Amino acid sequence: MKFWEEKFETMSVDAMQDFQLTQLKKTVTWVYEKIPFYKNRLDDLGIKPQDIKSLADLAKLPFTVKNDLRDNYPFGLCAVPVPELVRVHASSGTTGKPITGPYTAEDLEQWSNCMARSLTAAGVRSSDIIQNAYGYGLFTGGLGFHQGLTKIGATVVPTSSGQTERQITIMQDFRTTVLCSTPSYALTIAEKAAQMGVDLRALPLRVGVFGAEPWTVEMRKEIEARMGIKAHEAYGLTELMGPGVAFDCEGQDGFLHVNEDHVLIEIIDPVTGEVLPLGQKGELVFTAIQRQAMPLLRYRTRDITSIKREQCICGRTLVKMEKVYGRSDDMLIISGVNIFPSQIESLLLDQKEVEPQYVIIVKKRGYLDTLEVHVEAKPAIYEAGAETIKGVEQKIENHLKGMVGIGIKIRLVSPGTITRSEGKAKRVIDERKK
Repeated sequence: MKFWEEKFETMSVDAMQDFQLTQLKKTVTWVYEKIPFYKNRLDDLGIKPQDIKSLADLAKLPFTVKNDLRDNYPFGLCAVPVPELVRVHASSGTTGKPITGPYTAEDLEQWSNCMARSLTAAGVRSSDIIQNAYGYGLFTGGLGFHQGLTKIGATVVPTSSGQTERQITIMQDFRTTVLCSTPSYALTIAEKAAQMGVDLRALPLRVGVFGAEPWTVEMRKEIEARMGIKAHEAYGLTELMGPGVAFDCEGQDGFLHVNEDHVLIEIIDPVTGEVLPLGQKGELVFTAIQRQAMPLLRYRTRDITSIKREQCICGRTLVKMEKVYGRSDDMLIISGVNIFPSQIESLLLDQKEVEPQYVIIVKKRGYLDTLEVHVEAKPAIYEAGAETIKGVEQKIENHLKGMVGIGIKIRLVSPGTITRSEGKAKRVIDERKK
């Protein structure tokens, strides 16, 4: 089976836009009647639900930002009474109050179908044995993948994250065919397997579906080489539903299909808020058009990307968003230069002398901010001594300066030094805040 919901995945643009407009009108009416926050915002702008007559009118609606969710924590943006909810997820809340994601039973059904689309496009089938190594709990990853896999009818082994040696033993004993986890944890599993003398490439494992953190094409290739699998991406965010908002397919052209019958997608200028045309890079904005519990209008994700519309070689007509380059609030500004951690990762993973384990440290030297990157050397490089290490450091520093235009200090550290990820990797340490 190539598609999970062929009707929507291959729908013509005109039919999709007719469907989207119908859903958008319903959603604006729903939030106006059920959520005081949105009624007040729309009234302030002089907009009534009946003013939405075309998809172009989406631009008239107010933006929603993360602080709006925090200010209305926990259920101020919920459109149904709490007793009608069947589940509540939440973000970690490491930078303030957590972001809640409430769901009705219908919301969960929609989410499950979006995940089933994503997994089907990655080649997951009902005959597969899936090791779900995403964290279970408030985080949407574990249960989001679980319910999509259950919808497909696959066999789910809910290992959650952690206990890496046991993960590898289960892969061997259960003959796992699909791994679901964050990409950084997939690398941790691959590294531990090598230490245990287990060749993952000799196991039945054939597909990985990874997400929940930015990762580069170079990291995908590294995971594929180490595990002997085909690696696919699932994109999502707690505020919209969790994973299942967008996904890649067999084409893997650097763009992800968006489930646009569930979310309307826009790209805006992050400074002016102006809607940008297809192909231009800017900030990603989503409007939920089928959710009942918390359908957000024009939610600013801070993710930087672009969109295009073309029929894919896989046969899907869903609009496509470029693989997320980085978040505007993850961007580092050093000596007036904008740098994304993904730029540094791309270069590091091209260097044969180092492992794909690194951390970026932001420091203040006098009045200036500086970057220092610690990356693990391959054992043979580290054992070769100080002169070899210094030569590799200098080579990478020169490459980075040529790529980003400023000097970045590279420090090779011994193998196993950098803390391994069991969930979302912490790649940036900001020592300016200490």
